[in-house]
Amino acid sequence: MFEEFLQAYTSISLFGIVFGLLVLNLLYSKPSLREPPGPRPLPLLGNLLQMDLKKLDQALFELSKKYGPVFRVYFGPKKVVVLAGYRAVKQALVNHADEFGNREITPIFYDFNKGHGEKTLSSYLLPSLFKHANPPFSLLPGILFSNGDSWREMRRFALTTLKDFGMGKKISEVKISGECHYLAQEFERHEGKPFNNARAIHFAASNIISAIIFGKRFEYNDPVFQTMVERDNETIHLTGSASIMIYNLFPWLGPCLKNWRDSMKNVEANKAELNEIIAHLKETLDADVCRCFVDAFLICKQNLEESDTKASHYHDDNLLYTVTNLFAAGTDTTGNTLRWALLYMAKYPRIQDQVQEELSRVVGSRPVQVEDRKNLPFTDAVIHETQRLANIVPMAIPHRTSRDVTFQGYFIKEGTTVFPLLTSVLFDECEWQSPHTFNPSHFLNEEGRFIRRDAFMPFSAGRRVCLGEGLARMEMFLFFTSLLQRFRFTPPPGVSEEELDITPVVGFILSPPPHELCAISRV
Repeated sequence: MFEEFLQAYTSISLFGIVFGLLVLNLLYSKPSLREPPGPRPLPLLGNLLQMDLKKLDQALFELSKKYGPVFRVYFGPKKVVVLAGYRAVKQALVNHADEFGNREITPIFYDFNKGHGEKTLSSYLLPSLFKHANPPFSLLPGILFSNGDSWREMRRFALTTLKDFGMGKKISEVKISGECHYLAQEFERHEGKPFNNARAIHFAASNIISAIIFGKRFEYNDPVFQTMVERDNETIHLTGSASIMIYNLFPWLGPCLKNWRDSMKNVEANKAELNEIIAHLKETLDADVCRCFVDAFLICKQNLEESDTKASHYHDDNLLYTVTNLFAAGTDTTGNTLRWALLYMAKYPRIQDQVQEELSRVVGSRPVQVEDRKNLPFTDAVIHETQRLANIVPMAIPHRTSRDVTFQGYFIKEGTTVFPLLTSVLFDECEWQSPHTFNPSHFLNEEGRFIRRDAFMPFSAGRRVCLGEGLARMEMFLFFTSLLQRFRFTPPPGVSEEELDITPVVGFILSPPPHELCAISRV
């Protein structure tokens, strides 16, 4: 009988202990964390076999239709959270700007901005084979690929200085209008015969940012200038190649990959050229006469006392890499957008007719001014539709979460790589009537007046929005209108509008395919 009592007592005690533990678990444990959905990954490869790396933005866009606006994929062993559609991207980058505001430093970005250690990532990894040697990511200089206090100070300084040198103001308009004249002269040289306009357009765009950074423009036939621009174009293209994506997953492969070697060779060569320009500006510096962005940086560095917390950010590496970032970004994106615009005009001659009719009616033969934009709604709509459909930076530059965040019901861990899929914003079927066609009516109301669209996000959004957006918008408007005033753009003889290829060349940005157009004088 005693044994029966003891057995019953033991059973009740165990039940009580288990019940108590369950109650404590419910009271004090964290709720289960729900991670974003996504396709099942394979060991080591992740979801690489399920995606076309040559059209990665399109592959991710298709996956979003199955898994929703917040989903995860694995690039090899690396987990990436993808944000798809206008609402998700805006909510993350604008409403949760702090959590999603850090920059993801991929191995190739680390190599471009090596920091104070001056060692490529592969040089850290190769000696220890597959062991990570913890390169100093926190020390990366510049603006595009940095985080923390250095990024905040350099971005603040760059924005202030760019505005001081006329970004969005009349002084920039004068510089751009002057460059329009040189670009038109280059087009006129071909006397209406077919030619590839890529080099001239990129040189023109580069001269605008060069005038601000260095206080001078370059002649289009300057061999050093030509080579610098062409190196940057090639490097930006290679950065989006499949082999560089593989390098980002397995950095020890770097020296074995031609695209990595070519990219690093280009970057090092351009750094040497830019260092020479900076050295000359240092030698001729006059603290009483600020000629350009470089001067402003050097003068600021001189005026800051060592005790000032900002002083540590004004060093030669930050100057070099900030200039490098601005020079490359200010050349390639604007240049390629303008090339898309002229290609679309040749492809859609009726739209070109409407632009030129509006320009003739409103402006006439005088030079176009920025203030004319409000009276050129159709032309403005065509420029915006070009930026939307061209979608030149389809995945933005990757972000990284700064802390744990619950977003749209999903838990995303601190340090997670995030792709804001701009393709899914600019082609969002909930926001655009005909997202896959060139339709300026997307930016016009029923009365033909220009309307702004919240889902127009080619410059990204939030803390990492393109700091040169104001300058780029002014450049696009003035370059495009001045060229359409003077020339009619057509396919080469024997090629119909329908035969013009508008399939983008995929790189880090989407550029037009190689092509020739005729620029026929209207004057």
